[in-house]
Amino acid sequence: MMLVEQTSTPAASLPVADFRDHLRLGTGFADEGAEDSLLETFLRASIAAVEAWTGKVLLERDFSWSLAQWRDGRAQTLPVAPVSEIREVRIIDCLDWEVIVESSKYKLQQDTHRPVVMARGARLPTIPPQGAVRIEFTAGFGENWNDVPADLGQAVMLLAAYYYEYRHEMRVGGAVMPYGVSSLVDRWRNVRLVGGGSR
Repeated sequence: MMLVEQTSTPAASLPVADFRDHLRLGTGFADEGAEDSLLETFLRASIAAVEAWTGKVLLERDFSWSLAQWRDGRAQTLPVAPVSEIREVRIIDCLDWEVIVESSKYKLQQDTHRPVVMARGARLPTIPPQGAVRIEFTAGFGENWNDVPADLGQAVMLLAAYYYEYRHEMRVGGAVMPYGVSSLVDRWRNVRLVGGGSR
């Protein structure tokens, strides 16, 4: 399985001004805004960390997901959430010939934690031996920062501030989220089950 981010979040959608206020950086100076590119870097790193921790896409982007077989022939849970649209499903054979699956053969079951591609008939399209399926979809809470749930937005600010504070350190943390961040994101985490059709 391989998940590829096809579009990135534009700088205009990032809450750089809010982050500057969060850090209580001075205003009214001639060099105001000089650190914006640095603040953007920490915001992007923080967003990526929160998304990896929760499996939730904060700002809307396009993705492509390839897999060699369905976990369940009738329904397939997508790797991130929330998903607003399935743009295309392609079946690829062992010779790399591709066929676009008609949208009438599948549907999206939206869910905050486990969005699913479901067959409209008995089963999803057959994946040929040594072949693959590629699902292209749009995921995220919305295009603007105001669309992001408040607790996840606050977690991003706290984590980005932590990165900013320790920006001169060789190592900014580790595998554990800083105090306060984990409590904000824990309810959004998706518990993944190894067996059955859940993921």
